[in-house]
Amino acid sequence: MTTPRLDPPWLCLDLPHEMPVLSWAVNRPGLVRARRILWREVRNADLPEHLDVIQWLDAQLAARDARDAVCFLTSCDIARFTTAEADADGIRAHAVATVGLSNAESVGTRRPLATHAWGTINVAVEIDAGLTEAARLEALSIATQARTAAIMAAKIPLPTGPATGTGTDCIAIAAPDGTTRYAGLHTGVGEAVGRAVHDAVARGVALWQSTDTAKEARHG
Repeated sequence: MTTPRLDPPWLCLDLPHEMPVLSWAVNRPGLVRARRILWREVRNADLPEHLDVIQWLDAQLAARDARDAVCFLTSCDIARFTTAEADADGIRAHAVATVGLSNAESVGTRRPLATHAWGTINVAVEIDAGLTEAARLEALSIATQARTAAIMAAKIPLPTGPATGTGTDCIAIAAPDGTTRYAGLHTGVGEAVGRAVHDAVARGVALWQSTDTAKEARHG
C-alpha cells in the first residue's frame, strides 16, 4: 500500500489501480471509480464569503489535471497527516487521516458555526479485499464508527456534550470489486478497517490537541 505524497497545499494518496471509491467528498461524491484521493488545504483567504466553493475547487483541480480525483477540503495542516495499517484474516486496511476539531460537534445537537471554522476530520481507507457494493457500504459504517470511537476516547467536552466528530467530516473507502459480501465487526474486513481508522484518527487527535489551534478552540 502506497505512502501519501505531500505537495502543499495538496496531499495525495495514489491507489494501486483504478477502483471503486465510496464517499461524500466535495469532489466526485458517491460511488465512483478513481486512481487517487486528494486533500486540498485551505485558509480563510482561499474561501471568502459568498465564494462558490465547488466551482473554486473544480478550477484548482483542473489546474492540477486532477478532476478525476476524489477530493477533500480541510483547514488542517496537511503536513500533520497520520496513517495506520491493520491486518486481519489476510485482509489489509490502510487509513490516512487529517484531523482538526475546531468545528467539533456532539451528535444529535448543533452549535452555531463560527466563521471559517473548517477544522475537520478527513479519512481515506484503502482495502485490499474485493468487496460487493453492500460490503463497501458496511465498511464505510465501520470506518465511521471507528472515527467516532477515537474522538470520544479523547473526551473533548463541548457545551452540548462530548465531541463525536465535526460538522464537516468526510470518509472515503477504496476497495476493488469482488465477492466479499460482509464487512461488519465480526469479519476480517471490519476488524482491519476499524483498527486502522481508529489508530490513524487517535494519532491525529493527539497531534491536534498539542497545537495552538486546539488551545484556542477550547478557550474561544
